[in-house]
Amino acid sequence: MKKTRKKFSPAFKAKIALAAVKEDETVAALARRHKVHPNQIYKWKREFFENLDRVFEAEGSGNKHAYREAELLQKIGELTVERDFLSRGLEKCR
Repeated sequence: MKKTRKKFSPAFKAKIALAAVKEDETVAALARRHKVHPNQIYKWKREFFENLDRVFEAEGSGNKHAYREAELLQKIGELTVERDFLSRGLEKCR
């Protein structure tokens, strides 16, 4: 009999890792309550600490990406209108 792996959402992993960091409960108690192996919780906790710096990097760069995306969408709109206008003018000449 083959066991299938459980897939946990990033939100669930973050919740468990944060609970492990708070240390209100032991990792063993968290593992029992959420039916996860304790080693998995230690791994999520380690990844949590390793990726903390990305939280603040993404905040500032997200605005730049949103602005650039809006700028590019505006340019696409302008070019589409220009192409349509020129194609109608070309059809009249033929």
